[in-house]
Amino acid sequence: MAPVSTIIDGSAESWLVQAAIWLAWTTGFSLLVIIGILLCVAYMTYAERKVLAGMQRRQGPMTVGPFGLLQPFADGLKMLSKETIIPSQAHRIIFLLAPIMLFSLSLIAWVVIPFDKGWVLANINVGVLFLLAISSMGVYGVIMAGWASNSRYAFLGGLRAASQMISYKASMGLIIVCILLVTGSLNLQEIVLAPRPIWVQILLLPMLGVFLVCILAECNRAPFDLPEGESELAGGFMVEYSSMSYALFFLGEYANMLLMSAITTILFLGGWLPPFGISFLGFVPGIIWFVLKIMAIMFFFFWTRATLPRFRYDQLMRLGWKVFLPFTMGWVVLTAGLLMSFNALPGQIVGGGL
Repeated sequence: MAPVSTIIDGSAESWLVQAAIWLAWTTGFSLLVIIGILLCVAYMTYAERKVLAGMQRRQGPMTVGPFGLLQPFADGLKMLSKETIIPSQAHRIIFLLAPIMLFSLSLIAWVVIPFDKGWVLANINVGVLFLLAISSMGVYGVIMAGWASNSRYAFLGGLRAASQMISYKASMGLIIVCILLVTGSLNLQEIVLAPRPIWVQILLLPMLGVFLVCILAECNRAPFDLPEGESELAGGFMVEYSSMSYALFFLGEYANMLLMSAITTILFLGGWLPPFGISFLGFVPGIIWFVLKIMAIMFFFFWTRATLPRFRYDQLMRLGWKVFLPFTMGWVVLTAGLLMSFNALPGQIVGGGL
């Protein structure tokens, strides 16, 4: 039998090696995810300008680089070269902290997003709650920006963002309850892999429509871009920002759009799995399907901006509180009743001939 000291030294050495390997893998994967998100955000601006140009019969970016592909880098260089102007009456620390906080939160949420089976930084059992918490905190950055600017227009934009978030978070929470009733798990990988009969997918289809509208409001995108209303608020909570502080808001908005597209893909579109469960498409890597589905949701963001006019503020509140909230609440009751009636709750055998 080996001496105790040898066992302790060996176990400690083994533990240190495992910790070093885990740290190296986590750091490398994190850097890969962050760089990938930043590149995607840069070229999402290019894609949006091209899509909007196509819908309006224009050419869009086409001068900088072949087919205008270097336009995002030219825009970034332009922002870096501009002077950061801080209003004399603004609260300097909070004024500069707000865009950093908004952009950081849009990156932190990606730690629980599974890109493929096993491709996730933190496979926690409460991934859905983590995403809800992080996405809800983003509004703090907007409120901080509006208050720290010491401008009535900016402050009103921050208040609009807060009330808009409250209005649609309630409906989004009830939609996620429907998903949890079907899958029986808060883990994002288990939600993707949970079996869903065709009648269950049809049952969740109206919730997908409501969720798409809610993520438009969540990201302050047209037609729900009321916190940035140029016509009445002269730019809203970002009216006093310039240079890279403004660019961080811009990047945070697009990173949040990517995040919401990924969440929609995981909750409703099967994540990295082939569409419609088609088995012969299984040779395509899961991450390719995941990216393609995210691109489809991003096109929806661009399409709505090109086609729909901005809502009035009272229309937004009425839609959130008087239409979506009672509808989603009723659908939760309907979903629970149908799943119980046909013994289709998670862990039960689907019966009733459906």
